[in-house]
Amino acid sequence: MSYIDKLLQGVEVEWKTIDELFHVKNGYTPSKKNKEFWLDGTVPWFRMEDLRTNGRVLSDSIQHVSESAIKGGKYFPANSIIIATSATIGEHALITVPYLSNQRFTNLSLKKEYKEVLMPKFLYYYCFILDEWCKNNTTVGNFAGVDMHGFKKFPIPIPPLEVQKEIIRILDTFTKLTAELTAELTARKKQYSYYRDKLLSFEENKVEWKTLGEVVQRTKNIKWNGTDEYYHYIDLSSVSRINNSITETIEITRNNAPSRAKKLVQKDDVIFATTRPTQMRYCLIPKEYSGDVASTGYCVLRAKSTEVLPKWIFYWVSSSEFKIYLEENQSGSAYPAISDAKVKDFKIPIPPLKEQEYIISILNKFDTLTSSISEGLPKEIELRKKQYEYYRDKLLTFSQK
Repeated sequence: MSYIDKLLQGVEVEWKTIDELFHVKNGYTPSKKNKEFWLDGTVPWFRMEDLRTNGRVLSDSIQHVSESAIKGGKYFPANSIIIATSATIGEHALITVPYLSNQRFTNLSLKKEYKEVLMPKFLYYYCFILDEWCKNNTTVGNFAGVDMHGFKKFPIPIPPLEVQKEIIRILDTFTKLTAELTAELTARKKQYSYYRDKLLSFEENKVEWKTLGEVVQRTKNIKWNGTDEYYHYIDLSSVSRINNSITETIEITRNNAPSRAKKLVQKDDVIFATTRPTQMRYCLIPKEYSGDVASTGYCVLRAKSTEVLPKWIFYWVSSSEFKIYLEENQSGSAYPAISDAKVKDFKIPIPPLKEQEYIISILNKFDTLTSSISEGLPKEIELRKKQYEYYRDKLLTFSQK
């Protein structure tokens, strides 16, 4: 706060509400029945998918509509803020071009008289505070939505332009650092995938090949013997996409066990999700979850110790070759899935255990760098994000009189 006070040099910060500062308008979806609106469009039309895919400062959209789809011929102006006020509440982006958005977004376009005193990037950063307010102020009903009366009365500070510029400079620096680390992680993941597939490549006639079914053991289903028994249930969605670890479990008894809770897992089992939307999530069961229960939506692969190492199966399940096999052998259009039997038909090479061990040791190092949240790049990115959020909140805290 002393840094902010120093920047302000005793200047009192003015505050205005959202409805005083902005033209507040809802987005909309042009009629899908009118093909002309959606054919060869040039007008950016933003949805939540744009934020998830391309970030929060956007100059183009994934989908476009034609100019004939614009109500009254008026775009939302460039440098407006879109903020989600229904469905996925509390997400926002700065749009740097004229555009349209769907109805999930409320559009904040700065009024002409305030364009000289408020910088779009400062408003973008301050909207992270508005996001939190939105999440905590929803209306009760069948469909979640923000209390729009309170939303329009939400106060925004107007510090001097030089103070806004300095706050933007600092926060942009943090954002750039995180972006550089994320780009580095993406590059390392591509490198890891390349070398993983190379290390797992064997000529057909140089090594023995077997199906997964031939190198895994049978597993047991859960059987309730007493009313006092309890297990931890590993739900389909509880395996992280980042580092393939179990993030949470549900404690279950005979009375509250989900109907799909079925398979008992042991340490070093590889479990693989066979159904959408979690298909291709997989993990190696750590010691603390041995004896727990996995859903029927998982294929459980328990290595025969004389044939393969558990991590050998783990890395093959993560391989590009297995992903291609999955795409070719799944069935169902609404909810594509692959059967346990088809998973176990997948053939892998079986080099000597010592060779498996050597290749696994190399892949483990790559895996740590690209996936570990206790060490490696993901940990560094998480620390930088927390640091950024801490200073962002400090830099955007002004006294309100």
